[in-house]
Amino acid sequence: MIEKYVYKFFSKDLSEGKADMKPLLGGKGANLAEMINLGLPVPPGFVISTKACIHFLEKNETYPDGLSEQIDHVLQELEEFMGKKLGDNNDPLLVSVRSGAVISMPGMMDTVLNLGLNDSSVEGLARASNDSRFAYDSYRRFIYMYADVVKGVSKEYFEKEFVLLKEKLGVESDTDVPAKELKQLIQKFKQLYKEHLGEDFPQDPRKQLDDSIRAVFGSWNTKRAIDYRNYQNISHDLGTAVNVMTMVYGNLGETSATGVAFTRNPSTGDKHLYGEYLVNAQGEDVVAGIRTPISIETLKESMPKLYEELAAISELLEQRYRDMQDMEFTIQQGKLYMLQTRNGKRTGIAAGQIAYDFVEEELISKEEAILRIEPSDVENALFPSVDWSQINPNAPIKQVKESLKDKSLGSGLAAGAAAATGIAIFDADKAEEYANKNQDVILVRVETTPEDFHGMAASNGILTMKGGLTSHAAIVARQIGKACIVGSENGGISIDAEKREMTANGITVKEGDWITIDGEDGFIYADKLPTRPAQLPDSIITILNWCDTTAKIGVRANADKPDQFEKALDFGAKGIGLCRTEHMFFDNLDLVRGMILAKDESERKHYVDQLEPIQREDFEGLFDVSGGLPVIIRLIDPPLHEFLPSEEELLIEIYEEKLKGKTDEELKEQYNMLDVVRDMKEQNPMLGLRGCRLGITMPVVTEMQSRAIFKAATNVLKKGKKVYPEVMVPLVGFNKEFQNQKTIIDRVAKEVMEEENLQFKYLIGTMIEVPRAALTSREIAGGENGAEFFSFGTNDLHQMTLGFSRDDAGPFISNYMDKGILETDPFVSIEEEGVGRLMKLCVDEGKEANPKLEVGICGEQGGDPKSIDFCYRIGLDYVSCSPFRVPIARLAAAHATLKNK
Repeated sequence: MIEKYVYKFFSKDLSEGKADMKPLLGGKGANLAEMINLGLPVPPGFVISTKACIHFLEKNETYPDGLSEQIDHVLQELEEFMGKKLGDNNDPLLVSVRSGAVISMPGMMDTVLNLGLNDSSVEGLARASNDSRFAYDSYRRFIYMYADVVKGVSKEYFEKEFVLLKEKLGVESDTDVPAKELKQLIQKFKQLYKEHLGEDFPQDPRKQLDDSIRAVFGSWNTKRAIDYRNYQNISHDLGTAVNVMTMVYGNLGETSATGVAFTRNPSTGDKHLYGEYLVNAQGEDVVAGIRTPISIETLKESMPKLYEELAAISELLEQRYRDMQDMEFTIQQGKLYMLQTRNGKRTGIAAGQIAYDFVEEELISKEEAILRIEPSDVENALFPSVDWSQINPNAPIKQVKESLKDKSLGSGLAAGAAAATGIAIFDADKAEEYANKNQDVILVRVETTPEDFHGMAASNGILTMKGGLTSHAAIVARQIGKACIVGSENGGISIDAEKREMTANGITVKEGDWITIDGEDGFIYADKLPTRPAQLPDSIITILNWCDTTAKIGVRANADKPDQFEKALDFGAKGIGLCRTEHMFFDNLDLVRGMILAKDESERKHYVDQLEPIQREDFEGLFDVSGGLPVIIRLIDPPLHEFLPSEEELLIEIYEEKLKGKTDEELKEQYNMLDVVRDMKEQNPMLGLRGCRLGITMPVVTEMQSRAIFKAATNVLKKGKKVYPEVMVPLVGFNKEFQNQKTIIDRVAKEVMEEENLQFKYLIGTMIEVPRAALTSREIAGGENGAEFFSFGTNDLHQMTLGFSRDDAGPFISNYMDKGILETDPFVSIEEEGVGRLMKLCVDEGKEANPKLEVGICGEQGGDPKSIDFCYRIGLDYVSCSPFRVPIARLAAAHATLKNK
C-alpha cells in the first residue's frame, strides 16, 4: 500500500489535519488545518508531509512512490473546490508554496508566491481582477522569486532593474510604478532569467509547482537553515513540510493589505494586539523590510471592522494554543484571511511577563510557566543597557544624552530592549570572522535576509536601514537574544553596503569604527558607550521563586569577594560553592614570593604570618554577608610558578638593566629569582606541585589558610551573625592525602575554638578533579574521618579523564564536533558517557559510604543547563556557578526536576 503524503485543508468539512500532527505536517501545516477546523478564514490548500521531504533528501532528491500522483489528485480537487484551474488563461488559480518545519525556523527556508502565472494567465488575471497593474506586479514578483528560490539566481539582479526603473520614472514607492512600465519590466526580468540560466522562463504551471516543491524541500539543507538549527539545537533529521495554498492578494488596491500581528507585545510581553501591515502589498514586503510598514493600531482607524475581526481571532487563537501567537494575515478587497499562526518568538523579558500573566489568567499552571521559560530567556533578560552614569555621574540621563548630540547618528525602531557596542561590520561573513577573533561586532545591513543568520548570531547587535518591528532582522534578533534596531532610514541613517559605510547627522561611520545601539529608545551613537547588566524584571523574579520551591537541587555561586557574593545572593544563590583563595594571593605578590623564596621554614612562616590577617579579612567579608549560608573555601590550588615572573620576563629585565649599566652584583636579586624560577620549572605544571601536594609539602600554608578561615568565622560570630564555613582540599587523588590535610585543618579549628572560647560548625571535604579520587570515593568519604562533602571540579576532571588540554584543545574540539565525534564541547557541557559515568560512580559509592555526604559541582559546567540536568539525574545536591549565571541555574534546576519526575 502506498503511503499517504498529501493532506488537504479546504474547509471545515474537508480538512485532513489538526494541531497535534506537527511531526507529520510541520508547524505551519498543522496550524493551518487547525484554524480551518476552528472555522477561521484560511485560503484552501494542501500540505506535503515531512516524510516526503526526508525521503527526497535521503534518496538523491527523488520523490517517494505515489507522491506525484497524490499531488495531481489533490490539486484537481482544489481546482474543483475553487472553480478555477492552476494557470488558466481566463481566471487563473494561483498558489503559494511555503515551507513549514516541525519547529519554527522563521525566514530560514524558502517561499514562492503567485505560482501559476505565465505570459497568458497574467492577462487572464488582469481581466478577472480588472486591474492590470496588480496582475503585472504579481507576475514580476513571481519571476524573481522563482529565479531566486528555485534556480539560485540572486534576486538582487532583478531588484537592481526595478530600482533603475523607479529612478527613471522619478518615483520612490513600488506602488507608483504604472502597469505599462511593469509590463516592460517583466520582459526585462525574463531576459535576465535567460541570460543567467540559458533557458526561457517556464510557462507550464505544473512544472513551476513541481520545481518549487523540490526547491522548498532542498531549502532544508541550505547553509542558513543548518546554521540556524545548529544555533537552536534543532535536529537535522526532521525535514520540512511543504504548504501549497491558494493565493489571496494584499496588493489588490487600497482596500487590500498584508501584515504580521502578535497577540501580545513580543518585546515586553504587554497584553495588546501588536504588529504591522502594509496597504497594497504582499507578505514579503513586510517580512523582508522592502517597505517600512505601519503600526497595526492604524488599522483600527482605517479598517475598524477588520481590526475587530483580527483582534477577536487573535484572542481565540491565544486561548486555543495557550500561548502568545504570531499571525500572518492578508486583507483582499476588504476580506480578512489568516495565512499562519504559530507560537511567537519573544525576548527574554517578554517570555517572563507572558508566562507570569498566563498563570494569573489561569491559562497555565506554575509548573507550565517554569517550563515555558528557556534558560536563554533569563540570560537575555540580563542583557546590558547603556550606563549613562559612567559618562556623567552627576547629571540626569536626559542631560547626558543631550551632551552626546555630536555623536548621535539618529534613531530607528528598537526591536529589543538591550544595548550593544561593537565595531561596525557590513556583511555577515566578516561579522562572523571578527566575532570568532573575540572582537565585539555590530552587523550593519540595509536589510537582513536569511543568508545573514550566521553573522547575526555572531554579532553583539544588528542595525538595519530598512524594515519594521516584524521584519526578518527584528524577528530573528528577538529569538536569539540580540540587541537590534531596524528601519533607521526614517531616523536619518543611510547605509551604503558597497562602500562599507553609513552616514547620518554629518557623521560618516566606516567599517571598523565603534558604534553603540541603544535598544531602550532606538538611538545609535558613533562611539563605544559604557554598558551595565540589566536588572531582572519582577515577572522573572517571581517565576524563579517558583523554581526554588520546585527544584530538588540547590544553586550556589562561585565568588571570591563580598561584592560578587552579594550579587549572587541578589540573584538567589544559597551560598558559596567555590571561593578561590589564590585570587587573594595575587593581590599580595611580594608576600607570596617571599614565602616561596624562603630558605627555611622559619623564614617561610615569617611571610605566611603576614598573609594570614590579609586572608582573614577577605574571608570575614564573605562571612559577613553570608547570612549563615554555607561558604566553601578552597585551599590554594594553582602551581607556585604562577605567582612568580616567567623566565623570559626575568631575562628581558636583566638584559635591559645591563644595557643601562647595572652590574651583576646590583642585579643579584633578579639572578636569585631567575635561579628559583628555573629550579621550580615543571614540564607539566598542572599535574605538578599544586593543590593538596603543596599543602603536604608546605604544611604551614594549610595551617595559615585554615587559621584565617576559622578566625574570620569567630570574628563574625562575635557580631551575632551566623557562619557556616566549609573547607575544601583540592587535587586529592589518594585518601591519605586528604587525611593529611584534614588532620591539620581539624587541629587548627580546635585551637581557634579554644583561643576564642567559641564553638562553630564546619565541614571538610575535597574537590573531585583527579579520576582516581572518583574511583576511590568510597574510601575517601567513608569512616569517621571521611570527607563530609565532594565538589566536582569538572574542568580538571575532564582534562585528566579525556586527556584534553583545555587551553590547547579548542581547534580540534570544533573539528570533532563537526565530524560527530563529540556531540558538544566537553568544557561547556559534561561529557556524559565517560566523565559522567565516572561522576555517577563517585556519587553512588561516596553516598553509600557516607549517607550524609554533600555532593556538588563548581566547575564551569555548573552553570550549563544541560549539565545541571545531568547533575540532578545522578543525585547531586547542588550546583555552583558564576553570580550572573545563578538565575539561569535556578531555572535549569527546576527544569531538571520537572522533566525527570
